[in-house]
Amino acid sequence: MSRYEFTCPDCGQEIEVNESMREATLSHGCPVCGANVSPADFVAEQPTN
Repeated sequence: MSRYEFTCPDCGQEIEVNESMREATLSHGCPVCGANVSPADFVAEQPTN
């Protein structure tokens, strides 16, 4: 499953999320402050081998 680093554009909170959490955050906003977020606020993490 893909992992993402989310950074809220409003409060600056950084959270590591999975695909389902990413979709929920896009739908409902930042889990900390409720700000609207966009796909640009997520960076896909590269797997380490």
